[in-house]
Amino acid sequence: MATTKKARIKAGHRTIDLSNPDKILWPDEGYTKTDLVDYYRTIAPTMEAYVAGRLLTLERFPDGIDGKRFFQKDAPAYFPDWIERKTVGKRGGRTVDHVVGDGPTLVYLATQAVITVHMSLNTAGDLERPDQIVFDLDPSTDDFSVVKRAAHLTRELLEDLGLVPFVKTSGSRGLHLTVPVKGATYAETRPFARDVMSLLARDYPDELTVEGRKEKRKGRLFLDWMRNSAGATVVAPYSVRPLPGAPVAVTLDWDEVDAKRFGPRDCSMKDVIERAKSDPWKGWRRRARSLSTARSRLTKLLAD
Repeated sequence: MATTKKARIKAGHRTIDLSNPDKILWPDEGYTKTDLVDYYRTIAPTMEAYVAGRLLTLERFPDGIDGKRFFQKDAPAYFPDWIERKTVGKRGGRTVDHVVGDGPTLVYLATQAVITVHMSLNTAGDLERPDQIVFDLDPSTDDFSVVKRAAHLTRELLEDLGLVPFVKTSGSRGLHLTVPVKGATYAETRPFARDVMSLLARDYPDELTVEGRKEKRKGRLFLDWMRNSAGATVVAPYSVRPLPGAPVAVTLDWDEVDAKRFGPRDCSMKDVIERAKSDPWKGWRRRARSLSTARSRLTKLLAD
């Protein structure tokens, strides 16, 4: 009888079994499950600052990136007891036992072929109060210069409103801007994000749009504000994406946005570790601001 090859690894104070360590997840590059686990084990101390205490949605590829993909919110019964769970009520009386993030959990998830980790904008302890607003700049083409211009326009507006935006790659084609906030509910952050994006689309109608339907965008960059609601998620900083080359959604310094060498997929799990030693978002939560002043300023701009 054939036996399944296994390995045992350490992640913090946890010991985790890794089955099929030689399983190929990226066929063209030859990257294996062990490569993925090693990446998350190395990046976990940095990535934990972003996912700790948050509800996670798991994007799994048990047969590699060319195989079947499925999203998973409910923690299976076979997940170890030490993985924290948060039971969240859904419509119709259903509940979901979400995985709650921490460093060792990231490593365990990688052993289950979870390539990408998506996180909530709120912590598990306060489901109605996000501590960040996310603006997703989604281009209609592969012209990254369009994304960079949109990022600067969005940054300028947010700073004029008294907020502090941070930027990261999506690991795909676009950029994400994240604004730390405090004391706000989703009932406040969602319309605020909508109005910010609507103002930009109004002022730059030939370049930007908030039109959700692709056929109506007419080549313009889509300003996606709709992640800002309870239950929505965003790809976590330093998550790997299931694309050729294993690109990573990596945090950036604003100066890097304009670097000629830099593109949305230029940081892979094979070269991002050195970057993480000087994470440009370090201490980002200390820059959180209330929305009250920003909301007042935005209302005046919309009325102009």
